[in-house]
Amino acid sequence: MAITELSKLDLNGTYTYADYLTWQFDDAVELIKGKIMAMSPAPSSEHQGISWRLGGALFVFFKQKQCQAYAAPFDVRLYDRKKSIIANRDIYSVVQPDLCVICDKTKIDTKGCLGSPDWVIEILSKGNSKKEMQIKYQLYQESGIKEYWLVYPGERAVHQFVLDEHSGKYQLLNMYSGEDIATPQLFLDCQIDLREVFEDDEE
Repeated sequence: MAITELSKLDLNGTYTYADYLTWQFDDAVELIKGKIMAMSPAPSSEHQGISWRLGGALFVFFKQKQCQAYAAPFDVRLYDRKKSIIANRDIYSVVQPDLCVICDKTKIDTKGCLGSPDWVIEILSKGNSKKEMQIKYQLYQESGIKEYWLVYPGERAVHQFVLDEHSGKYQLLNMYSGEDIATPQLFLDCQIDLREVFEDDEE
């Protein structure tokens, strides 16, 4: 049965991707470990400008490569990697990263990505809470996303986290400023000039 209003859901309940598929309301939400997390209101022009310019850099770099870049809204379904059989009812996390790069094309289907992207970039908004940041950080870490960038528009900074294969934990590899050339650990020949990324947000 389709749910047409967010208010009809129990925000303390636990839901799966199968439930998520029945929701037909305008509110933008993500599902993290079965819990509904309302997304921030429409992103600011600053946020969207940074996303556009970063996305443009990724488009140029990956244009004729095996890996593909995607921008939100784009559903990424994350599941327990220990399970060998995946059904919609077994998926408890559906997120929409601002940008993500996926190298395994078998993960792509008509609904988005099933499994972990290789690289995720999140651009913080004023509405992002510390709790939300911590929850997503832990989720991406547990899901095995190899590289995770957090972009801070106000500070004109990027924090680059890389997953350590032995510990399964993120390591802070670099803290880039808006004047730096940022390089993903996964793609060392990809050079992103952060002066261009933040260029229209200096005022």
